[in-house]
This record gives sequence, C-alpha cells and structure tokens, in this order.
Amino acid sequence: MPLPESIFTARFADLDLEVTSGTWPAGLHGEMFVSAPEVDDRLSYQLFGFGAMMRISMTPGTHGAAPGRIPVRVRTIETPVWRLHEKARDRFSGGLLGLESPFGHANMANTAPLAWNGRLFATWDVGRPVEVDPVSLGFLGEVGSAASWGGDSFGARNPLPQVFSTAHPVIDDERDCMWTVKLVLTAAGMQPHLVRHDGSGTQVTTWPVDGATVVGSMHTITQTRNWLVLADSGNFKADMNEIMGGDRTLTVDEQVPVYFVRKDAVEATPPGTPVPCERAFFGPTTGHYYAQWDDSGGVRVLFEHLDLTDLGYRLQPGDVDAHGRPVNPAYLGFYQTAMCAQTVSEMVFTPGNPEPRVEARFRDERTWNLQLSAMDWSTAGRTAPTHHHVVYQGRHPELLARRVLEVYRDRIDEREVSGAEQGARLVTLCRDGLTVSSEWGFPSLGDLPSSPIFVPRRGGVPGGGDGWVMVPVLNDDGFRLDCFDAADVSRGPVASARGADRERMPFLLHAVWMENAAPAPDVERLRFADDFDASLLGSLSDDERDVVMAVADELG
Repeated sequence: MPLPESIFTARFADLDLEVTSGTWPAGLHGEMFVSAPEVDDRLSYQLFGFGAMMRISMTPGTHGAAPGRIPVRVRTIETPVWRLHEKARDRFSGGLLGLESPFGHANMANTAPLAWNGRLFATWDVGRPVEVDPVSLGFLGEVGSAASWGGDSFGARNPLPQVFSTAHPVIDDERDCMWTVKLVLTAAGMQPHLVRHDGSGTQVTTWPVDGATVVGSMHTITQTRNWLVLADSGNFKADMNEIMGGDRTLTVDEQVPVYFVRKDAVEATPPGTPVPCERAFFGPTTGHYYAQWDDSGGVRVLFEHLDLTDLGYRLQPGDVDAHGRPVNPAYLGFYQTAMCAQTVSEMVFTPGNPEPRVEARFRDERTWNLQLSAMDWSTAGRTAPTHHHVVYQGRHPELLARRVLEVYRDRIDEREVSGAEQGARLVTLCRDGLTVSSEWGFPSLGDLPSSPIFVPRRGGVPGGGDGWVMVPVLNDDGFRLDCFDAADVSRGPVASARGADRERMPFLLHAVWMENAAPAPDVERLRFADDFDASLLGSLSDDERDVVMAVADELG
C-alpha cells in the first residue's frame, strides 16, 4: 500500500475530531500548532506553497467545538505577499524557491511554528519570521524591517526582499530575545549573519559571522547558555546548472562545517561588525539538531542526520521509481526521500577543536526517513533531557526517482533502495546513550505520521518522559491524531481521534506545543506601509503600484 495519495489533493478546513479509541487523558492540556504549505499546482516543489497555520486544542470542547470534540482550526497566513497575490495572481509564477513576481520573492512562511511567551511565529528558510495571533491565527506582522535585515540576500532591489534565513530560530529565555540568521551571498559562498530580535519594535540587529561560509542552507540553529551553534545543512544546495535551466547533478555533502559564536562576544561587538566564531566539522549532514542548555562540560548537540537525503531533488513528470515503475502522479512535487537508513547521534564539541567527540549513535535497518521529533522544550528539559521521541516515515521505493538514484549510484545500496516498503514507526530514545526505550510501529503502510509534539504533565518531571506524545497521522482513510504515553510509546496510542466523516488533510510540516492560546499582546510591530522603500516601486507598472498601496491601506 503506498503513502496517502491525498497529500497534495486534500485541502485545509476546520473540523472537530471525535475520540474513536481509548480514553482521552484528563490531564492533557495546551495547544498544538502545525505549519504547512498549501498545495499550488504552479509549483514543481509542493513544499513551497503559501503557509497555513493549524491549531489543535488538547482540551475537548474548546474553540467552538462540541463537548467531547477536539477542535482543529486552520487559516492561511495572510501576509503582505499573500494579499498581493490575491489581488494580482497573474503576476506570480512558480520558481525554484517558491513564487516569483515583479514585486519580488514571496515569503511563504510555511515551515515551522515558534512559540515565545505566549506569542506565535511562523518561519521559512527563505523569508523573515512572521507573527500570527494564537487565537484568530490572523497575520500581525513580519519580524524586523527589510532595511534592518540588510535587504535582499543577493543584493536585488525589489519591494519584497529574498531573505535566506532559517526555519528554526531559537528563543533565548535568559536574554528574552529571538536569535536567527540571514545568509548573504559573497564571493566565497553564503555568509551567515546573526540576527537578534528583542520582541517589539520594527528593527532587528545583525552581525556577520567572521570567516563562516555555507554552501547548502542553515535550516536550523541551536543554542546553549553561552553559545550559538550554526551548522551548514548540506542537504539543499543550489545547483547552477539547474538554475540555468539544465539538469540537476549536484549531490549532498558527506561532511559540513558547524560554527560556534559566544553570545557575550556578540553583545560586545557593535552591530554590523563581524563577530568571531569557532569552527568544527561533522557528518553525515543534517537538517535538525538540538544543543543541551548546560555547556559546562562542552557543547553537547543531538543531531538528527539526513543520511543521503537530498532535498534539492523532487519527483517530476516522467520519473520512474526504484522498481522501474512510473511514479504515481499523486506524488509529483514531493521530495526525493531517503536513499539509506538514517542516524541520530550525540556529539560533544570543545570550541577551538575541529573534531567533536561522538558520545552515542543510533541507526538500524528500519530508521528510514527520519521525519521530525518531539522533546521537552522547557529550560529544565533542555538542561537535563531524558527522552527524545523520533518519527520515522519508513522506506518507500515508490518515492525514489531512478533519475536521482543514477546520480548517487556510487553512494547507494541498490538492494536497499529497491527493497520492500517499510511502515512508519515512533521511537523513544534515552538521552543517556541513545538506546531505544520503547517503539511503536504504525499499523498501516498507508499511515504517514507527521511532526510529533511532547505535552508535559502538569507538575511532572522535566526531560521528555513524563507526559504525552501527540502525533498527527495522514491517511487516505482520514486524518487522525494519536496520543501516546511518553513513558512507554510501545503500548500504542492511549487514545486516537478523527473526523466524523474521515476528512483528509494535506501534507504537514513542523509543530510546536504552547501552554494556551490567548490573544497576542499589544506591542509595537512592523507595518507593511513602513517596510518598503518607495524608490523600489519604480520598477512596477502603475497597476502593480496600485496593488501595493491597496495592501498597505488594508494592513493599516
């Protein structure tokens, strides 16, 4: 049975879930927010559609749901570029990194939600974070003016800048600020600039990282109490042949650099001035990594490696899969999935030493397509983590294009990539040694679990093992939400909920848990009317300038 064919045909809509098995835990609380791209037939890569934000309440009967029903509410994020698109759709066309237009590049804000003191942000790798209201899910503003970010990453002059950033900024609770990055094109490659936002106002502050170079992307950054950690993802690299209209032939790196910047050095450096860094190297490449807050014994980082996952390739018309069969048209626009099993590792870095100490690794023959994970994001949980919950989506030869396997023919095991399909699994790893604490195999090959979250038990022990793991599951038989006991996921879901009419959902990306959903605080935010430079409107037609001014008027 293949993956759900509805991942690119279903559409987002509000619904209420009913518990269909087990008992919904009485202590379950808070809100789950999920980011997702909307399907857009103009795009060759369906992960690049306009962003939607979904909220799933852990408390039945809230947000307008009937008693006992679990409310799922979803809304397109109505950013300025989305509003421009709605008024001038014919001016937008699909490009390699989303939608392009005479106005500039679209910030899709579709990848990850970020929580900060009751506030909610949506992020993307090629745009500034945007804030949305946790209750209405309405757009509130982009983080920092284009000018304060330093403008377009490539130096282009458009009303909408193309800002290469990260989908995973971090919140520094001790400094009460957001740390993120911007990548800037230089002769040596993309140079990361640290970006700090203090929570209100229209400006951010930036510092170039001296001597740092990225050839892929910087999908994640992480932090300890004293250090910011920035790694080259290496799994999404720009291929100049592809950019010029030819075939993509680039492959992912086997080893990439990681940079360490002291926070006190940043604070002691005037904004705009290069800040020093330390450098090390590690492999395989990775999209997601998480540092332990306590750095007294070195910078300890858990890496979720993307062994032989090349996100620069996607399934295209005419592709045949690993078995030589035509790729199901339902999957066109999906990324080339993993071409081997994948690794989780824990490494300790000593800044100044280019070689990390590998403390533990986990990998077996069933760790294909490591998707996303759940952990305790509290300061106490990041200081002394105990459990790490990982979703593997399984091995799917029908999502491997023979065209790409030929590019990687010297780095793959042909018997493995064309082997039998494997189902998805949820694995809990002990942070002491990365041994398997418990695991659960999803019952159907048609199950596509998405980003899990950890919900802590009120008054429980921090670390990730005292509470629940919530997993949204896509299936052509209907969307469902599975609830697991975080202490022992091998028991299977303690409760599952789905829509009364087995409603489907399209592809989902990252998720986050928040204590509650309250209206966003009243703080100074950037206004679209104050963001664009009027001198940049000269390249637009009269009609296009009118559209920009109309959107500025709408947003006030």
